Amino acid sequence: MYDELTEVDIQKMREEIDYRTRVLRPQLIEEVQTARAFGDLSENYEYKCAKQAKNRNDSRIRYLERMIRTAKVIQVRDTADAVGLFDKVTVFHGLTQQEMTIQIVTTLRQDALKGLISKESPVGKALLGRRVGDRVTVETGPGTRYTMEIRAIEKGEDDASLDISSY
Repeated sequence: MYDELTEVDIQKMREEIDYRTRVLRPQLIEEVQTARAFGDLSENYEYKCAKQAKNRNDSRIRYLERMIRTAKVIQVRDTADAVGLFDKVTVFHGLTQQEMTIQIVTTLRQDALKGLISKESPVGKALLGRRVGDRVTVETGPGTRYTMEIRAIEKGEDDASLDISSY
């Protein structure tokens, strides 16, 4: 299985790896060594916390490297009047009877609380390629579905302003 990512996603991951290896890792190693000097490691809370922070950093580096290694690089194509990647879409949600605006993004940049919806999610899959006025059915599980109506599409672009998610 691979993730479909853009060149900007890959570049942002490389920048984060660079920061974590050149800046953050030396700081965290120094914190571990400082805390280790406090004495008995079995009761040394500072050492335990410093070690956990170093391990989280190393884990994130491995995660990003694996994502880059297994990614399929995609091109963002402008789809004239249809919903495409990075477009902001205003939809009327049939279940809640509310209008909302969401943005279709790559999996790495998704954040549902901020309205950033992955193109791989049920909503993203249902909206991609559709036009204003279309009614789409979103299937969230076996026998669970709802409808949405596309009210507006604001074209977007992959401008690197969206952060990559932490995990």
